Amino acid sequence: MTTIRVRLTLIYSGLFLLTSVVLLVTVNLLLRRALDVRIGQLTGGGAPPPRGVPNNRLPQLPQLVNNVIGYQWQATALTVGTLTLVSLAVGWLLAGRILRPIHRITATAQRLSLSTLHERIALAGPKDELKELADTFDAMLDRLERSVEGQRRFIANASHELRTPLAVQRAAIEIGLPEDVGEIRGTLLRHNRRAEKLIDALLVLAQAEHGLDSRSPVALDQVVRRALAERDADGVSVTGQTEPFVVAGDPVLLNRLVTNLLDNAVRYNHPGGTVEVTLARGALTVRNTGPHVPQERFGDLFKPFRRLHTTPGQGAGLGLSIVAAIAKAHGADVRASSNSGGGLELVVVFAGSAM
Repeated sequence: MTTIRVRLTLIYSGLFLLTSVVLLVTVNLLLRRALDVRIGQLTGGGAPPPRGVPNNRLPQLPQLVNNVIGYQWQATALTVGTLTLVSLAVGWLLAGRILRPIHRITATAQRLSLSTLHERIALAGPKDELKELADTFDAMLDRLERSVEGQRRFIANASHELRTPLAVQRAAIEIGLPEDVGEIRGTLLRHNRRAEKLIDALLVLAQAEHGLDSRSPVALDQVVRRALAERDADGVSVTGQTEPFVVAGDPVLLNRLVTNLLDNAVRYNHPGGTVEVTLARGALTVRNTGPHVPQERFGDLFKPFRRLHTTPGQGAGLGLSIVAAIAKAHGADVRASSNSGGGLELVVVFAGSAM
């Protein structure tokens, strides 16, 4: 791929060389013509020879002109070659200097995330097109930062406003309804807990998609072992193998990532099935038995409210979308593949790992 700097260098060098070659060739041709005219006047025009030049030396003047012009063309070729190298070097330096603000804008854009929206380009210098571009980019970042802050405040307020009524509702059901009212009390409590889990999942998803405000060292192997110890297998054999691995991130979100992977592997399984969890070389792998998942459906796995199986009580379809959002916030990549005997293999590869 030809970069803009290379193109600018070639354009600058090409124009410079074209101008130089035209100038030198024109000078050489004019010099040849002037010398030919002067020699013609001396040899055939009857004019007296220049002082100090004998008459018998006049026939040698055309050969002298040819020698002078030949030397002039050699000097011209050497000059053009030297100018080519100089123009390429100067053009490369000038193009780099001109494009330096563009590189600064690009570096800032690549570094930005939802947790670093406070950064600005703040390009100094004359009021030209590049400074106008940088100022426009900074103004866009101002608007984006205000929008993100507004969404964060909305999430915080929604967390309080949605959870409080459900907690009050659950307390009213547990206290106000006696246990002998039949299935009504259990049904209400079940739907209440499902609504609480759904709201909690949506809030976690929104938080993960907004990135990380701060990072701290998290021993992911300890998070995995703790999640394995706390997980109810529900008739499924769960095994784990970990090696020490530290991730710079949010411990709550990373715990949620591991928990959701385990929940998904156990929920979408069959009685007597297995779940294998491995953390090695910076990659967390969760492999389970269960129903076959077609490869063309892999894209739906990580989309909110997409469920490949419609068995009642198997969640709202947010588990793996939360996993994908948390992984992205931590600079990790999530990969899915089918097992030959049914089930899935989900791998979360963290940045800097050997995978």
